[in-house]
Amino acid sequence: MYLEGTYGLVVIFNDQTDLLMGARNGSPLVVGVGDGEMFLASDAAAFIGLSRQAIFLEDGELVIIRKNSYRTVNQQNLEIKKEIEEIDIEEKSAGKGDFPHFLLKEIFEQPESITRALGSGGRLIKEYGTAKLGGLNLEKRDFFDINHIRIIGMGTAYYAGMVGASCIESLARIPVTVSDASELKLSNPIITRDTLYLAVSQSGETADTIAAVKEIQNRGGRVLGIVNSVGSTLARMTEGGVYIHAGREVSVASTKVFTAQVTVLFLLALLIGRMRDISLSKGKRLVEEVMTIPEKLRSILMMNEEIKAIAATCTGAESVLFLSRGINHAVALEGALKLKEITYIHAEGFSAGWLKHGPLALVSKGTPCVFIAVEDNTFEKTIGNIQEVKARQGRIILITDSDNPEVHSLADDLIIIPKTDPVLSPILTVVPLQLFSYYIAELLGRDIDRPRNLAKSVTTE
Repeated sequence: MYLEGTYGLVVIFNDQTDLLMGARNGSPLVVGVGDGEMFLASDAAAFIGLSRQAIFLEDGELVIIRKNSYRTVNQQNLEIKKEIEEIDIEEKSAGKGDFPHFLLKEIFEQPESITRALGSGGRLIKEYGTAKLGGLNLEKRDFFDINHIRIIGMGTAYYAGMVGASCIESLARIPVTVSDASELKLSNPIITRDTLYLAVSQSGETADTIAAVKEIQNRGGRVLGIVNSVGSTLARMTEGGVYIHAGREVSVASTKVFTAQVTVLFLLALLIGRMRDISLSKGKRLVEEVMTIPEKLRSILMMNEEIKAIAATCTGAESVLFLSRGINHAVALEGALKLKEITYIHAEGFSAGWLKHGPLALVSKGTPCVFIAVEDNTFEKTIGNIQEVKARQGRIILITDSDNPEVHSLADDLIIIPKTDPVLSPILTVVPLQLFSYYIAELLGRDIDRPRNLAKSVTTE
């Protein structure tokens, strides 16, 4: 008799209280090595404060542990030597501190998480206007052989990938495709030598993304990981990549990981762009600008009471629409996802250019329509879309960096964010949407950190 399918299994024995056995196939399983005690968990974060040493099992491996020892074997019962790895998790991240929910705490941690994603400036080379990402395992000349990039992810990571695609195409002038990992793994994908594949994941344990990576690798593709969790399956199976260093994220709905993923993808775009397309002066300007993002985020977080007041007027909405264009189209999709996840209110995100192709039929008197309109090359068109919704008596909630009073007059509710370069604007525009969803959920009494039917890491298909 044998097990089939995906599992992370722990067996407890009634007659041997100091014995545990664990087996893994597809789902994560980690051994924690303590002082006179051992642990089994799906994530090393589970034994914060008890151990900083971990052993990560691979698929098909089994571990037998007692309080002072462990032994790992494969499916043929042959012993495997496993290295103990040091894990770097801050104990203070385990608590909510003065915040009522982890989600709000994690939203407010974003100035610090972005700073870490930038390596506290260590991932930037100011004098050359470029970035330094040592974990890519690519030589500089390798970047000139890349004619296409394919980003894969699920959920929030997918939307971060969409933002990253816009950054890379804008700065490096390389075409980028963003793929749903669950579809790619079943689609008989075309894998080419001159394509670089980027797998984006918070946990590094997302089952669909892992399956897609395996399929790409089986066909000879090179995959790099953009991951938050050190030692995760995705981090260990890819040929290189970048840790985003967002810190532990407890709430099921992702916030600070999204902005850190976008930051790292921007750094990658800057690195390739400086080699292939953008000038030294532009590179220096972008480096200077990205260094201001944490402080600009702090100024947005200071608007939380203002955003809470706007949220309070939307608790009775049956549906909310989120619309933007260009690089912020993905932010509209992410904003809708956050509202769905934690409030259970129906929400949809659209490119504003789609309005006349169907979504305008959803607009009736008082329908909340959240628009993101930054002053880039899509700005005038987006303002035209706002006027279309206003003519149908939809309620306009506008997030903008414009100081134009005529634009402001179109909004029923207005949130003004600091100006930045358009390629960095999603890191700022998404934060009001996170707070908007949080405060609606709080006012509705939802289980914000653990919304119904959802899990933090989707480790089964």
